Amino acid sequence: MKSIEAANELLARQPRQTLGFYPTPLHKLERLSDELGINLYLKRDDLSGINLFGGNKIRKLEYLLGDAIFKNCDTVFTYGATQSNHAMQTTTACRRCGLEPILYLVSIVEPDSEGMRANLLLDYIFGAEVHVVSEHSGEEDAEQLAYQMGEAHAVRLKKEGRRPYIIPIGGASPIGSLGFISGFLELVGQMEAMGKPVDYLFHSTGTGGTLAGLAAGRALLGSNAKIVSIAASPKDPDYENHVSSLANQSLSLIGAEETVEPGDFIVDRDYFAPGYELPNEQGNNAIRRLARTEGILTDTVYSGKAFAGLLDYAESGRLPKGSNVVFLHTGGATALFAEKEIIGDLAEK
Repeated sequence: MKSIEAANELLARQPRQTLGFYPTPLHKLERLSDELGINLYLKRDDLSGINLFGGNKIRKLEYLLGDAIFKNCDTVFTYGATQSNHAMQTTTACRRCGLEPILYLVSIVEPDSEGMRANLLLDYIFGAEVHVVSEHSGEEDAEQLAYQMGEAHAVRLKKEGRRPYIIPIGGASPIGSLGFISGFLELVGQMEAMGKPVDYLFHSTGTGGTLAGLAAGRALLGSNAKIVSIAASPKDPDYENHVSSLANQSLSLIGAEETVEPGDFIVDRDYFAPGYELPNEQGNNAIRRLARTEGILTDTVYSGKAFAGLLDYAESGRLPKGSNVVFLHTGGATALFAEKEIIGDLAEK
């Protein structure tokens, strides 16, 4: 168990590129707190920068691009869906650092034939080299094809004398997860300054890198916070083991002796149906409720469904009255301007 200061000293040894505006705001949602009978706080990583459309990936990219620059790389490859928040944030971060971004994106939802929208549009505005891989035989196969194409491309660039750096989908790597060790330390410090412990921390989980960092930060501090991760896509039974392994690799990277076990966090798979990038009624209702009570927007892919999970936990009695609950807003509201298949009936009620 370490203090926040000691844990930050371990992180300070790693290459890091300043990108975001930290600490991000943390504030209480007064109206919803009264409605739900809990003390509900919002951690605003949607406001992390670099631009108007920041999000949780910027924390990871501080360490990932710090590593790329340390290794004298000049080009960055990454992967995701066509409306990937991670891909868009990687592009903006690359531009800030003078690196060339190359994206291999899977069209889980086919881009609008009448014009690019949302994150894909931003990728082009920022000048990324974009390669779209059609999803013919399932998302997993398309992702594998995207990786194969990207790897072959990187090999060609190396032969030309370029120095590519590869970032996996979602920035989910031991280096990337350092960003959310830092994020957890930041959050606990903000809550301690208000004299409040973190009883529950809710967030959306996709590739697992954010969750791994949060769980590693929790272990470093010996925190009693219960981390509840609402899945944004199907997860196999080994997902918790994968996340804990990633967390432990991050802890080992900074020389920490603490460890994470799969039982140290909850991954709830009950709220993502019918699938990734596909909206559902509960999630869209949660988006409307937060917008109409607090004036804050979430998205249909990640944060809206995660917030739906939090509301359900509170209203079903799974969160004790008066407990201190933090929702990590990971960004992604650009999805509200994406294809109809992604936003569903959000504007119809």
